[in-house]
Amino acid sequence: MTDRVIETRGLRKRFGAKVAVADLSLSVGRGEVFGFLGPNGAGKTTSLKMLLGLIEPSAGTARVLGAPLGNRAARARVGFLPEHFRFHEWLTGHELLLFHGRLYGLSGSVLRSRIDELLTRVDLVEAADRALRTYSKGMLQRVGLAQALLNQPDLVFLDEPTSGLDPIGRLLVRDVIHELKANGTAVFLNSHLLGEIEATCDRVVFLKAGRTVRELELRGRIDRLEVELRVEGAGAETLRGLERFGRRMSADSESIRLEVAERDELPRIASFLVEQGAQIYGMHAARPSLERIFLEVMGEDGRPG
Repeated sequence: MTDRVIETRGLRKRFGAKVAVADLSLSVGRGEVFGFLGPNGAGKTTSLKMLLGLIEPSAGTARVLGAPLGNRAARARVGFLPEHFRFHEWLTGHELLLFHGRLYGLSGSVLRSRIDELLTRVDLVEAADRALRTYSKGMLQRVGLAQALLNQPDLVFLDEPTSGLDPIGRLLVRDVIHELKANGTAVFLNSHLLGEIEATCDRVVFLKAGRTVRELELRGRIDRLEVELRVEGAGAETLRGLERFGRRMSADSESIRLEVAERDELPRIASFLVEQGAQIYGMHAARPSLERIFLEVMGEDGRPG
C-alpha cells in the first residue's frame, strides 16, 4: 500500500477560454494534515472538485487513495465538508446523519453507534432531535463535520471547517483533526484562517494563479529566523558589521531587524554588539509567521479581492 493518499502532476482545468487551474502538482501522505492556501480566485475550489471526482481535469495525472480520480471504491473512503453546504433543514441532526450514513452503505447497530459517537464528539447530543432549521451556524458546521466522518474515511477534505465557529468550536475542530491524524487519516484542509493552518497542519502548499508555486514544512521548520534587537549606541560601522551574520531588514536609532539562517548566530550577534560598545536591551528571534510568508509568496495577488 502506498503512503501517498493524493498524488497529482500537472493537473489542469480549462472552462472554455478560461484556465481555472494551470498546474496542480502536489502529494499528500497518509496521516498528514495538509494545508491548501491561496487567495480568492486562485483555483482552490476547482482543484478540490477535481480531486473529489466532481469535475474532470483537462490535462495532467492524479491518483487519490491509489486510484484514478472518480473511482467509486476510493470515493467511498473519502469524507468531505464543503465550505457552502445546504442540508435539508427539516431533518433533525440525527436524521441527517442517518440519511448520509445510509448513502455510505451503513445500517443497523453499526450506523446507530457511529451516529451516537459523532454527535457526542461534536457536542450535539442535546440538539440531536431538533430540526436543522433551529441550529446556529456553528452547530450546522459541527453537524457537517460529523457527516464528513461517518464512513471513518482514510482521507477527509475540509473546506473552511471553522467558518462560523467561536474559539471553543475552533478548538473542537482542531482536536478532531489531531485525532484523525493520530488514527492515520489524512486531512486536506483549506482555510483562510492562517493561524488555524499554522497551528494544525504539517505542511502547506501555496496556489497562485492556478499553479502550485511553493511548498512549506510547518513541523520542524528550518526556514530563516527574523531577529529584532533593541539597542543603543550602534553606529553605522556596527550596523554594517551586523551584515556578516545575515541580511539587515531595517534599522533605526533603537531597533534593528535581521534575517539569519541559524539560531546559533544569536549569541555571536550579542557578543559582536558588546564588543562594539552597544548596549543591548532586548533580543527576540522567531520564524516568520505564515501570514508574512503568504503575503511574500502572493505579492499583488495577496491583496483583498
